[in-house]
Amino acid sequence: MFFIDTIEVPGLGNRSYLAGDATSAVVVDPARDIDRVLAAAARRGVRISHVVETHVHNDYVTGGLELARTTGAEYLVPAGANVSYQRVPIADGDRAEIGPELTLRAVATPGHTPHHTAYVLEEGGRPVAAFTGGSLLIGTVGRPDLVEPRLTEQLARAQHASAHRLARELPDETAVLPTHGFGSFCSSSQATGDATTIGTERHANEALTRDADTFVAELLAGLDDIPAYYTHMGPMNARGPAPADLAPPAVADADEISRRLAEGEWVVDLRSRIAFAAGHVAGSLNFEADGQLATYLAWLIPWGKPITLLAESTEQLADAQRELVRVGIDRPAAAATGTPEEWVRAGDRPRSFPRATFADLAGADGTQVILDVRRDSERTGAYIEGSVHIPVHQLRARLAEVPPGTVWVHCAGGMRAAIAASMLDAAGRDVVAVDDGFDAARAAGLPLREG
Repeated sequence: MFFIDTIEVPGLGNRSYLAGDATSAVVVDPARDIDRVLAAAARRGVRISHVVETHVHNDYVTGGLELARTTGAEYLVPAGANVSYQRVPIADGDRAEIGPELTLRAVATPGHTPHHTAYVLEEGGRPVAAFTGGSLLIGTVGRPDLVEPRLTEQLARAQHASAHRLARELPDETAVLPTHGFGSFCSSSQATGDATTIGTERHANEALTRDADTFVAELLAGLDDIPAYYTHMGPMNARGPAPADLAPPAVADADEISRRLAEGEWVVDLRSRIAFAAGHVAGSLNFEADGQLATYLAWLIPWGKPITLLAESTEQLADAQRELVRVGIDRPAAAATGTPEEWVRAGDRPRSFPRATFADLAGADGTQVILDVRRDSERTGAYIEGSVHIPVHQLRARLAEVPPGTVWVHCAGGMRAAIAASMLDAAGRDVVAVDDGFDAARAAGLPLREG
């Protein structure tokens, strides 16, 4: 009898897997913090005999190499991947014996990357699950534009063909277990559920219900912005990442926090946007620990810039540090826990700014600047007439484009508006953070234009 455990990485919208029998197991696409996988294997009482990668990842730092070294497992990486470390190169049709009845079969599925490989888990020769990585996702596929712009259309066509190969070769009841699609920007669109099978995807997945030309045209038209930090993930994974260092960072007092801000370093407040608006260190930036912390902080921060973290508790700080090592932000320069009153120098007071709803905006006097920080693809649906549009990931470089006056900043739900509001506040602007769902803008009577 086999088992499959899902190991969620919700901050990045990804999953990895532990699968095996009573004694041995394989790990698929592990994140960098391998202690969670080791704990899962210990709970099962199994030895990790194999670690496999479906591709060289663009959205997170792999833990595969370190996990294989720690456990002595064979490390299977697609043969076409250009990596600089020792591994077992795996090619289409190759098999790995996981247990007496369990076999892992490699299936070449190019598209997300040229070397992408899915792995079919077979019990007694019968396919029971397909670890599809960034190929066939739930209702969608992995995006084909992360490798090289000149290859994007070619890879999109390969993605269509790979999806059809999986659907053609596997029984309807085969579970489809992707790595991406749960919020990751590696997905070409949001996954449409939590679990699926080949049979379900045959009728629901855009790659399997459209002809190749239509699929490719629609896929390319719908591609969204690529997080800037993706540029660093592939090379880091190809070189072989160092082990994650989760040791607590050095403690910063109020004077050191002030000094680091004065030197142009980033001081990031991990507390909720509600708490941050109510009081924070002047010049600090708000990236909520409970949001997509790793994605947006890694996207916005200049790569390699020192960072100091401010948290309300040691637990919040440790969780954030774990999130950040997954995207290559390895060691905070310093950190502090507590409250803003403890983080400002004697004689200074925390700053604050107001939060509001779209109804509040509708009732304002009309002299305010309305700043929309959603992505281009979101604004095409509808936007507030007269609003200025600067996506949050571009705001740092385009602050000078925000017109004078009090800025009411909004996104689709409030999290990105809070990031943008903190950036504007740090730049000395008067700001109001609209902490509301965009659907409420229409209900509030604000004038909307369709994109």
